[in-house]
Amino acid sequence: MAATRNRKPAHDAFMKSLEHPHQAAIREGVKWNTPSFRTTEYFATTKLREKAGIGLVLHFSAKVRSLPAGGMALRDPGKLLRWLAKDRAMIVFTDKKDLAMRKDHLAAIVREWTTWI
Repeated sequence: MAATRNRKPAHDAFMKSLEHPHQAAIREGVKWNTPSFRTTEYFATTKLREKAGIGLVLHFSAKVRSLPAGGMALRDPGKLLRWLAKDRAMIVFTDKKDLAMRKDHLAAIVREWTTWI
């Protein structure tokens, strides 16, 4: 796979040493010409051209979903989500420090988001 050829050795070593009960559930790949993450379907895509920092788009792959009236109801105590549509949201971190400070909020959102896919 082309995505694995360009990785840094530290990334590969980290992924091999990772011991997590759901390690096999989330996979990474290249979709829409950018690093993306999936379970059974893609749900998160990096926005490499985000000018304000580190961008991540949460979505439901390319499939149309039947959602409740008003869209998804997600808890967002860290106020990370900027809704782009009823089934698509954007998160932007200003830099690695900002991401590190808000990683618990991001993890909670991703856990809840993946219950919808």
